[in-house]
Amino acid sequence: MSVFRYIMPLVLLFLIELYFYPVIKKTLTKNYLKITYWSFTALTVVLLIAGAFKPSVLWPRWAGVYVVGSLMIILFSKVIASLVLLFIDLFRLCRWSIIKIRRKAQPKEEKNTISRSDFLNKVALYSAAIPLAGFVYGMIKTVFDYKVHHVKIPFKNLPLAFNGLKIVQISDIHSGTYVNQGPLETAIKIIQEQKPDIIFFTGDLVNEIALEAYPYKKQLGSLNAPLGVFSILGNHDYGDYFRWNKVEDKKQNLIDLKNFQKDLGWNLLLNENRIIEKNGEKIAIVGVENWGSAMRFPRIGDVEKAKIGTEEVSFKILLSHDPSHWQAKVLGDHNDIDLTLSGHTHGMQLGVEIKGFKWSPSKYFYPQWAGLYTEGKQHLYVNRGLGVIGYPGRIGIQPEITVIELLNQA
Repeated sequence: MSVFRYIMPLVLLFLIELYFYPVIKKTLTKNYLKITYWSFTALTVVLLIAGAFKPSVLWPRWAGVYVVGSLMIILFSKVIASLVLLFIDLFRLCRWSIIKIRRKAQPKEEKNTISRSDFLNKVALYSAAIPLAGFVYGMIKTVFDYKVHHVKIPFKNLPLAFNGLKIVQISDIHSGTYVNQGPLETAIKIIQEQKPDIIFFTGDLVNEIALEAYPYKKQLGSLNAPLGVFSILGNHDYGDYFRWNKVEDKKQNLIDLKNFQKDLGWNLLLNENRIIEKNGEKIAIVGVENWGSAMRFPRIGDVEKAKIGTEEVSFKILLSHDPSHWQAKVLGDHNDIDLTLSGHTHGMQLGVEIKGFKWSPSKYFYPQWAGLYTEGKQHLYVNRGLGVIGYPGRIGIQPEITVIELLNQA
């Protein structure tokens, strides 16, 4: 793993402090405020250096999640404030340049006009405090504020025996960012209260290593539905984000994660399918390994291979972790896939969702980033994720449990 992963954040932190602190230091009138400020900065440096020697996934869970998360939002708030200040300074520089070119004297500031220093102090405080407050709220309040989304999707070719089939989809549990069993127990209780006929988990059980999921075996194993629990792997499940000493250790980690899911009683689909029969009629559950259009993500998913044996089944549901797979491959090459279920985006854990309107920075990376999408007779549903990754919180995008009801529209 490149040393730049640790050097670059340190360089960024240095540049931010170089620009941000001279502006805000006059506001820190008391010594204890200055000590507090620099203590957070020093702790950030210590943790960045510590991460180079021992990955945070191996730290005590509370430290890896909340300490790192808190420092992350403080650093992010400083970044936002610094960008605002930079914009103001660039604007002032352009204004000064225009005046200089036109050889016009800059009007003197009136006595009651706020000075540049005071103005920048206030801008810095507000532009740092507002996102800081929002991120803290998202980390404390909304991170486990689960929302159940109910969706009904009509199909002309759905077998009558499966009319009204109730699916519960969950995705992106990211067990490495839970510090105790409570939140996951709550989520599973909500899931079971929906009385699903079948449950689908669409990838990313862990953040980096299989070990993260072990403390939650009892909770995850309690998921059940009459037609079973089906799962696939997501990009985080392959161990690509961990610094392994041996290639063999990485391979064994993936084997351990696969065995763990099987021990839970889940049907893990690795480019394969299962055919479910009811009253003499059939539907196919097709599950692929990860495939993402971005080159940084694994491209192991093989829909063609996964469909082998389903040629005579008229209705197919595809489980594919990354929604970019749907537009890049499924729509063009596999028009016999009726419904695709994905996750991966988390809605970037940041956005706005009100009735009739939704927005997230995620939309600039993924055309299909949350909710239901339709092209012709094919549908895609993108789950917003149950857990979190990186920032241990959510702002405006709640963790999701999806209830999908399939309807025959013949």
